[in-house]
Amino acid sequence: MEASSKENTHFFANNTILPVDRSSFKSESSASKEKQSCCGGIKIFLGALSFVYFAKALSGSYLKSTITQIERRFDIPSSLVGVIDGSFEIGNLLIIILVSYFGAKLHRPRIIGAGCLIMSAGTFLIAMPQFFMGRYRYERFPSAINSTASISPCLQDKSQTPFSALEKSHAKINAGCEKEAGSSMWIYVLLGNLLRGIGETPIQPLGITYIDDYAIEENAALYIGCVQTVAIIGPIFGFLLGSLCAKLYVDIGFVDLDSITITHKDAQWVGAWWLGYLIAGAISVVAGIPFWFLPKHLPKPECRKDSSTSSEQSKFITEDNKEQHKSYQQQVRIAEMAKDFLPSLKNLFGNPVYILYLCASIIQFNSLIGMVTYKPKYIEQQYGQTSSKTNFVIGLINIPAVAFGIFSGGLIMKKFRISVLGAAKLSLGSSFFGYLLLLSLFAMGCENSEVAGLTVSYHGAKWTTDYEQALFSECNSGCLCSKNDWDPICGENGVTYISACLAGCQASSGSGKNTVFFNCSCVGTLESPSRSSSAVVGPCQKGKECPKMFLYFLVVSVITSYTLSVGGTPGYILLLRCIKPHLKSFALGIYTLAIRVLAGIPAPVYFGVAIDTTCLKWGSKRCGGRGACRLYDSSALRYVYLGLTLVLGTVSIFFSVAVLWVLRKRSSPQDETLSANGERGACGTKSRKDNFVSSDHLIQTTYWPEKETRL
Repeated sequence: MEASSKENTHFFANNTILPVDRSSFKSESSASKEKQSCCGGIKIFLGALSFVYFAKALSGSYLKSTITQIERRFDIPSSLVGVIDGSFEIGNLLIIILVSYFGAKLHRPRIIGAGCLIMSAGTFLIAMPQFFMGRYRYERFPSAINSTASISPCLQDKSQTPFSALEKSHAKINAGCEKEAGSSMWIYVLLGNLLRGIGETPIQPLGITYIDDYAIEENAALYIGCVQTVAIIGPIFGFLLGSLCAKLYVDIGFVDLDSITITHKDAQWVGAWWLGYLIAGAISVVAGIPFWFLPKHLPKPECRKDSSTSSEQSKFITEDNKEQHKSYQQQVRIAEMAKDFLPSLKNLFGNPVYILYLCASIIQFNSLIGMVTYKPKYIEQQYGQTSSKTNFVIGLINIPAVAFGIFSGGLIMKKFRISVLGAAKLSLGSSFFGYLLLLSLFAMGCENSEVAGLTVSYHGAKWTTDYEQALFSECNSGCLCSKNDWDPICGENGVTYISACLAGCQASSGSGKNTVFFNCSCVGTLESPSRSSSAVVGPCQKGKECPKMFLYFLVVSVITSYTLSVGGTPGYILLLRCIKPHLKSFALGIYTLAIRVLAGIPAPVYFGVAIDTTCLKWGSKRCGGRGACRLYDSSALRYVYLGLTLVLGTVSIFFSVAVLWVLRKRSSPQDETLSANGERGACGTKSRKDNFVSSDHLIQTTYWPEKETRL
């Protein structure tokens, strides 16, 4: 444990982990054995913690990759998906203060192990609805299923309609609605994600501080850097796993895949979203096992027993720290810990730098969490990409850029020996140029797909106003069609029609994915009204310029990800150096709590509500009611999605400027000391007796909460 007195630096508390010789020096063999024991124990813990970080990052990023799949499978709007995504943060909210404050006094490895088990249970629970719901049913014209007979899509005669769309209001209400109630099983996904949040809570605050307490001083930053590096691999594998599962049909292993009439490019396609959760849950179980066999304490490294915190950190702490040098023994009672809770909280919120940085972080994470949550949906809808390709691109391109940005930020801090004021400037500059680059994405969008009755009229005029009434035209007036169906076909003229019936198709041939519709009266009205044309199953591709715009988007997105990530490490160092050493764990817990509550929970919800306002065509549930959105207004989606992100980012920059102003005001009388403080690695140049924890500026330099979401 920590030294009991600054004056008696060679004497230690009776209940240290290993007996320590009180003589002025130890024999070389004794010191060697202690060093080996310490290094061995901390390296085992380091390996176990790295694997846990990988597991939690994998499951978290996999959830992001399945947002659109869950939306389609349960037929729910984006706003409700946002609630499901935010339930993870609610789980953190329930126990994070208790874990960060009391957990540090208890058996930290076992608490982390228990968290892993809870996290895996939640991950398994998310996948459970797949095994209790009925098979996935998508909207498709009857003749496209497995029929060789030609049935007219344009239902002019009711005798032609064996279980046609007209019967949705009759037989299906009676026969199918009871099973349709299974769509409410999205609640289990929400509860599972809530459990994931509870289980993940102790990993970061207890794991990082455990390494900080028992690692050799010069190795602490390296060890935590290793943990974060491994954690970056988690999202990469998470999105790649999402890409693989998105290509597999949702009911794979339960149905004959040859009977499926849609492909993974279809808007109704749902991949095997549940499969990845089973894999992620199993990994979490394995990751938690080693922690049940690790000790509560490790022997203190010899070089850490007399050390104390950096002189730069104490510069921004104006109060006297002498009373904080209490020896926290293992027998401290819960009541005594609780008694100090409110004074510690008051101390934190009385620090203007901490409060301003906290506000800047909350608003910035609102921007980033909302952007990342719906980034797969944005790419799919804006650029016409499949879920599989979208997840592959994010996992293989964006996340490595984030990792490289975090590494670069730490490298710049070390190479140029940047002070706390310099860290604030670097963090501010990173955010400013990152959001400036994001502004250019407004010019890199695609035009709306040409969908008859929604984005173009049946006569070729664009931007219809009252799209529900525009779905019907003279060319399909003789057909008995439903405006609620979504079974798109692509006409010869390159225009998508909501259904073969609304396209006025009189005949069809083939079956399944190879169905071709003929004599479509509406298809010929745009270019050659005198003749009717054919159409094939599935929507038409986006415009010719869209693939080029998607390439530009990827390039700018990668550069933006890197730029924003560079400021992560300096910002986190700023947070660590401006709080009292003995409040370090508590401050990090409060910081994480605020991010979860005020950014992680609301951001996906209001981003989802805003995105829902851009929907042009809603799906309909079999028993009535609005389902998931089938088609978005591309331009409106771009302005809403990017606009919200930029507005929030701009506000956060103003708070960052305020942080820089306060730091300059505090450090102005000590300019010489501040510039000299670049030599923060020379721990022995100044006596630092009045500090509590050793070298906080060396630890946690690469940690950045939710860094994997800065895409």
